[in-house]
Amino acid sequence: MKLTASKLRQDIYRILDRVLETGRAVEIERRGQKLKIVPAEPQDRLSKLKPRTYLNTDPEDIVHIDWSSEWRP
Repeated sequence: MKLTASKLRQDIYRILDRVLETGRAVEIERRGQKLKIVPAEPQDRLSKLKPRTYLNTDPEDIVHIDWSSEWRP
């Protein structure tokens, strides 16, 4: 995301929160030079995943299914 210094000044808290939530850098242009705001520590993207339930059975039951009748060489 690219911003001007004026836009940063208007929405600084919202922009900082977005950087923290997404982990994406924000680029600011000031007097023809570019600056970046980035999180100091990289985010662990896996920790933000929502748990989902797709299996309606015990996973061990799926592992032990006999698929030999379905196999076609």
